[in-house]
Formats: sequence, C-alpha cells, structure tokens
Amino acid sequence: MKVMMLAAGRGERMGSLTENCPKPLLKVAGRSLIEHHILALKNQGFSEFVINVAYLGDQIMVALGNGERFGVQIDYSDEGAQALETGGGIQHALPLLGKAPFLVVNADIWTDISYTDFNIKANNSMHLVLVKNPEHNQAGDFYLNEDQVVQHGGERLTYSGVGIFTPALFSQQTAAIFPLAPLIHDAISRGEVGGQLHSGVWVDVGTPQRLDDVEAVLNASQ
Repeated sequence: MKVMMLAAGRGERMGSLTENCPKPLLKVAGRSLIEHHILALKNQGFSEFVINVAYLGDQIMVALGNGERFGVQIDYSDEGAQALETGGGIQHALPLLGKAPFLVVNADIWTDISYTDFNIKANNSMHLVLVKNPEHNQAGDFYLNEDQVVQHGGERLTYSGVGIFTPALFSQQTAAIFPLAPLIHDAISRGEVGGQLHSGVWVDVGTPQRLDDVEAVLNASQ
C-alpha cells in the first residue's frame, strides 16, 4: 500500500518557527517530524511514499530526496505556491497514488500508531483512525460505533490525521481546492466509513508548546 503524506500546509500557528522552514521539517529529538514518520512507516513495511508540497516545498524535496537514504521511494505532488487543502491535495496526487486504496498520514502529528493493525473493508470508501479528544478539540469530530464511523450515537472522537482512502472517493470532485472533511461526512451518511480508536500516543503538533511536549517525551524515552 502506498502512503500519502500531507506536508503542504503553512503552519501559521507555529509563528516564527515556520517563517523560513516548512512545519514537517521542524526537528524533534534530532530528526524532522516527517523523517520520524518515514522511518516508522518503513519499519512497518511501507516503502512507497507520495508527499504533497507547497509552502517552502523545495526545502522538503531537497531534505528528503528520492527516499534512497531511508530505504524507500518518494514521489512528490508539487502544488506550487497555492496549497490545495487536504482534499484537493489528495486529489491532485491521485496519478501518483494509483488505483488501490492508500494510507494518508498528516506530516504534522506525532503518534505511535501501528499502521499494520488496520485495513479498509471491501464495502467502505475509507477507514479512519480516531483518538480521544485532546484539550484543543474537546468537541471532537466524528462518532464511532464499534468499528463504524456514524453520524450520531456512539462515542464522539477526534480524527487523528491517519486513514485509508479509496481513489474513487475523489472521482466526482471538480474543484481544485477543497477540504477533506465534507467528503468524510458525505461518506459517513452513506455508511461507507470504517474506524477504530487509537489509545496510544498522539499529538497534533500545531503549536510551539506541543512541539516542545513531543521533544520532552522523546528525550525522556532515550
């Protein structure tokens, strides 16, 4: 299965840290966020990556190259100066992702998710990994009822930024720039979204404080 890594965002909440550096290249414990992801995924058997880039994307492409030094293959979906948002970014990368379901991972999270522990059911268009609601998103995003994401009932949880998606989900989209969330809600209404709860470590590294929190956790574990 190919991996689509979302790395095109501006990272405005990081303030001066991302003025001259794209957020996926911010370092924790001596490595960039995106390098940590690539190595974790490679150790779990993933070898083909597609990374979308926009803001300071040339830095990401120079830093990671073709993936050879990590023992993987990396292709880039370059969105130019205007990032296409999460949904548009995935749609733009479809020619590189192929026709099979693919794994999507946000580059600006930190997690110990085991990516081999979930898969997409034949009758679903996606499978989402959800987490307990963090302090900054206490209302949550979606409801989980056993192994299905539903509109109401069950437990309301936060989308982790990790999921498996089918290319057909994006086939009817005509806009170039659009978020992923409306597509998820539409698929939920059709009963096509599987899901599971990840109870391990997960951090949305959206602020300098959360970046420091991840640094502290990693340094303590060494």
